[in-house]
Amino acid sequence: MAGQPRKYPGDDSAGHITGVGGVFFKSRDPTALAAWYQDVLGLNLESWGGALLRYDAPQHPPMLVWSVFSESTDYFAPSQRDMMINYAVDDLDALLAKLQAKGVEVIKRDDSDPNGRFAWLLDPEGNKVELWEPKR
Repeated sequence: MAGQPRKYPGDDSAGHITGVGGVFFKSRDPTALAAWYQDVLGLNLESWGGALLRYDAPQHPPMLVWSVFSESTDYFAPSQRDMMINYAVDDLDALLAKLQAKGVEVIKRDDSDPNGRFAWLLDPEGNKVELWEPKR
């Protein structure tokens, strides 16, 4: 029902996570890395140095996926980092063309996943970045 708070299965009490409020990670050079994300991936940086990624943006998926992986996973490879960020994109082909024009290497691409189309790259500090165009 519109206007009604969401109920959590088996627990009607208050005090539940409702979403991701931010993504934060360390960098050797935060200003340079933020500039790379702005220049290469098109994040619109605010005056305070971060970006606001809005859920109501056109073609944004209706949810955010949260998942814990085994410490032995190779899904983040070739990155040696303990985290990876998945960015939803509106047009994977257009973004990959922009990346190619900037000389960014795409590690892998997968257009066959039932959840949509994916591509992966590394940022300048070796963090693996997953780009996802949700299935429409």
